[in-house]
Amino acid sequence: MTTPPPAPSPYAEFDGHPATEADLRIPAFLGYGHFTAMQVRDGKVRGLALHLARLDAANQELFERGLDGARVRELIRHALGSAGVRDASVRVHGYLPPGDAETTVMVTVRGPARKSAEPHGLMSVPYARTAPHIKRPGEFGQTYYAQLAARAGFDEALLTLPDGAVTEGAITNIGFWDGTSVVWPDAPCLLGITMALLERDLPAAGLASVRRPVTLDGLGAFRSAFLTNSQGIAPVGRIDDTEFAVDEELMKRIGQAYDGARWDTI
Repeated sequence: MTTPPPAPSPYAEFDGHPATEADLRIPAFLGYGHFTAMQVRDGKVRGLALHLARLDAANQELFERGLDGARVRELIRHALGSAGVRDASVRVHGYLPPGDAETTVMVTVRGPARKSAEPHGLMSVPYARTAPHIKRPGEFGQTYYAQLAARAGFDEALLTLPDGAVTEGAITNIGFWDGTSVVWPDAPCLLGITMALLERDLPAAGLASVRRPVTLDGLGAFRSAFLTNSQGIAPVGRIDDTEFAVDEELMKRIGQAYDGARWDTI
């Protein structure tokens, strides 16, 4: 019996069938859409309900129609099965090509990923995303500034408003520790799923979690900082010239809170 070759990575399906050249014209030439990104392990994901709610809310706002969670789950399961994997980095995109009555859903499957636990360096940049509450592909500004940060020897860009208010990382949320509470910047940003899970679960782990304004000139008030996204959690070592100590005990407690979040079967 001949074993079929593994699906190419990244593997992409549109509405449950392998991507065709015509399908790929949708993100290539239209691009107006939204997505969510998740790490899947053994066919399960943390915060599945939050991912589905994000997709539905964005679809309502962009296309004036919902995106059924049961359909999304079936499409993810189908793509994972076609790719022959149960551990993966998965993205679910919603697009609405002209004339179509139903949202076109693209599911991409790549190898699993985990955020490096090494301290990250961030370069502050003057950039705010349009409609930051919607996660969407093709964000030129984020990529542009992330590339500038990398060329300058940093790991990521830190997005800031004209008044110096900190909002979010280029592809992350950022949290700070003032010795008493985890502080999330109270500013326009995307509420990441990992951030949402931590905001919900940190109090039960004995860590107060608050939102309040954070500015570049006020970074010295914080003892440490960390980043979150779908790949996990990582400490911040510096922002521009401001250095932060890595609080190993804090990172352990935050990690335990995140690890305690339930894995939901897709």
